[in-house]
Amino acid sequence: MFSGIVGIVLNLCLCAAKFLAGVLTSSIAITADAFNNLSDAGSSIVTLAGFKMAGQKPDLDHPFGHGRVEYLAGLAVSMAIILAGVELGKVSVDKILHPTGVDFSAVSCVILALSIAVKLWMYRFNRRLGRAISSSAMQATATDSLSDVTATSVVLAGTLAAHFFDWQLDGWLGGAVALFIIYSGIGAARDTLNPLLGQKPDPELVKNIAQTVLAHREIVGIHDLIVHDYGPGRCMISLHAEVPCDANIMEMHDIIDDVERELQARYCAAAVIHMDPIATDDKLTLEKRAEVAALVRLIDPSVSIHDFRMTAGPTHTNLIFDVVLPHGFRQSDEQVAQAIRDAVAAMEGGKYYAVVHIDKAFT
Repeated sequence: MFSGIVGIVLNLCLCAAKFLAGVLTSSIAITADAFNNLSDAGSSIVTLAGFKMAGQKPDLDHPFGHGRVEYLAGLAVSMAIILAGVELGKVSVDKILHPTGVDFSAVSCVILALSIAVKLWMYRFNRRLGRAISSSAMQATATDSLSDVTATSVVLAGTLAAHFFDWQLDGWLGGAVALFIIYSGIGAARDTLNPLLGQKPDPELVKNIAQTVLAHREIVGIHDLIVHDYGPGRCMISLHAEVPCDANIMEMHDIIDDVERELQARYCAAAVIHMDPIATDDKLTLEKRAEVAALVRLIDPSVSIHDFRMTAGPTHTNLIFDVVLPHGFRQSDEQVAQAIRDAVAAMEGGKYYAVVHIDKAFT
């Protein structure tokens, strides 16, 4: 919040100064750069407002809270940024087609130079705070400030070139800044739409969740891990935990409860864990599981199995298991299932039959 308030104040000051410079010089490029700072200030304002609204406690109609308001606020900001960029682009095109001179002003050059200095300070400021609290969002804000330095430097260079070499670049530079604003708006829209649509979770978060669960020695494996995003700092985790089939059910229930509470405390997440009993001390089951896993990896190293169990009958033995395929796998589910059934049927003269269920990788 401190970073956001500082950003709002400084960006509004830069916007006002650059707008004044744009009026003094009749420069569309400087005016466009002013609106770029205004969009940054507006982004911070809406983000802070969204943060405040998202902080409301869960209620009867919203049991998972209001965290996604932040994404909606960000989407509104990105639409406003894109609109501003389009309007500035229109003005820039008109100036390219009907060029007019730009009045040189030393004051304007000083304003642009000071703006570059302020943005460099904001880059260092946000980067330091981002590192202090391990915030990727603030690191992104720091990067955005560095991008603004580049845009303003180009405008300053164009202003000096027009004065000393009589190069009429104002319309072109204004168009370049407008495209930069539109690009930033599209990037912001993508960043807010993805979690609303259900993007895959952060691989680092997935790794940490898995390590937290598997740190309990009674749990021998996990699969079907899904992370539902309900806003920054609010999520729901569901997964299947493999446990020994001969373990005491009451003891395992207590352990699973402990893991769910630990996940909730560490990741601000409501956690739901389903127990999958597997054989951990049956030699034949372990051997056949290893054989089937090797056969599956021949199809593709990224394919894996879980929930493996055996059911013996008078004529053959069923090997029952789930197969996990990455999304967009080159073969269809049925092609993979049939290839596995054929490979298992060839084991030991048709003694085994594969009962395959295809899963998709969520992480």
